[in-house]
Amino acid sequence: MLYKLPMAYIAGLRVTALTNERAAVTIAYKYLNKNPFNSIYFACLSMAAELSTGVLCMMHTYKADPAVSMLVVHMDADFTKKAVGKITFRCEDGRRIHEAAEETKRTGEGVTVIATSLGTDEKGDIVAEFRFTWSLKAKSKLTA
Repeated sequence: MLYKLPMAYIAGLRVTALTNERAAVTIAYKYLNKNPFNSIYFACLSMAAELSTGVLCMMHTYKADPAVSMLVVHMDADFTKKAVGKITFRCEDGRRIHEAAEETKRTGEGVTVIATSLGTDEKGDIVAEFRFTWSLKAKSKLTA
């Protein structure tokens, strides 16, 4: 992660679970990711949430034939509780992401998929919910 996503590494993000259907990413409150209100800065929470969805997109597009590009085209979030301690973001939309990747490979048309990531604290309380709209597009053989 240090090489590919240095800010995520510095903020303390860790991928703690990954299957075809779901992913989990943790971030713990610490000096480098805090805000003036003694909680985790929202941008750091956003990075963790995005990674929990993005790692699933990467998994389902890795070495695809034809190659598939991926890009976040929209994001919205709700914050419901102060983020302190260790926060875990879970995305369980791997199946939908896989279907979108297969569709763009089959049709060559761009496909969007909304992936949701729920952030919970150590007590299991939801602190934030993020929704990322990913655009997946198969590259033509000429531009791959």
